[in-house]
Amino acid sequence: MPTKPKACASVWQALAKDEAEAETMRLRADMLIALRDRVDAWKAMQAEAAKRLGISQPRLNDMLKGRIGNFRLERLVRLASRAGLRVEMKVRRAA
Repeated sequence: MPTKPKACASVWQALAKDEAEAETMRLRADMLIALRDRVDAWKAMQAEAAKRLGISQPRLNDMLKGRIGNFRLERLVRLASRAGLRVEMKVRRAA
């Protein structure tokens, strides 16, 4: 008889090997969404947006397509700063 799959609180928990990795994936996804929204607001061609961020156009395309595995959190913070975004962190006790 097959076992019932374990319920996960989020898609990140389902994909990650542990809670820390799930949280990192969530943070990276949130940063990518904010960056994509910012780039969209510029109404610029990809080449111009990539230049503003200091990255290549293929790298920008990875970002816009949400390929979180291609970006470390530290890199996303730098890109957010270049995009004129302010990143804040809040740490609290886990539930």
